Amino acid sequence: MPEVKLTAEVRTEFGKGAARRIRRAHKVPAVLYGHGTDPIHITLPGHETLLALRTNNALLSIDVDGTSQLALPKQVQRDPLKHTIEHVDLVLVRRGELVTVDVAILVEGEAAPETLVVIDHTSIPVEADATAIPTEIVVSIEGLRAGTQILAKDVKLPEGSTLGIDPDALIINITGAQSEAALEAELAEAEAELGIEPTINEDAETPDEAAEGESSEESTNSEQS
Repeated sequence: MPEVKLTAEVRTEFGKGAARRIRRAHKVPAVLYGHGTDPIHITLPGHETLLALRTNNALLSIDVDGTSQLALPKQVQRDPLKHTIEHVDLVLVRRGELVTVDVAILVEGEAAPETLVVIDHTSIPVEADATAIPTEIVVSIEGLRAGTQILAKDVKLPEGSTLGIDPDALIINITGAQSEAALEAELAEAEAELGIEPTINEDAETPDEAAEGESSEESTNSEQS
């Protein structure tokens, strides 16, 4: 994974007021820590940081006062409405250091017809070199039939990476899709268990009403002829 270089400024003001001023200047408050060092409170450029963190597990090269240090995003706080970054926690890493991170599962292809794809894990923990962390793991379900299960040990990892989860953990389960009648029966059973009365459409005609209507229509036609 290529490093993304960001130039940081040391932060000397703290608190909500200071954080708001930093964001108004289109910058991001952050903290850099790890390896037994004291936390360093810094400010990052807003736009560049936003672009860098679009990549999962982005490896950042943070330049602070002319000294560059490698770091991984540990926690990213985002504004749910503006989709801007509010704060970033960064953890220091070294080249050659093994780290465990959650890597997203990317499902490709389409399973066999009349199947249902159940994804039990959208990401899995993986141990890898800090400078070679995969951004995603691709899993193909093309043509897989009902009854197929993909376990963690079946997932193909990039060279140098190892699983950080039970090898027999279920990742993806391919099951048979339920028919509409089966779904309705299951819903009716669930409603019965909860004591919910079936909904009756008062506007719908009963079989007797429908037959009576047809008989009346036939009589009218006979009178007209």
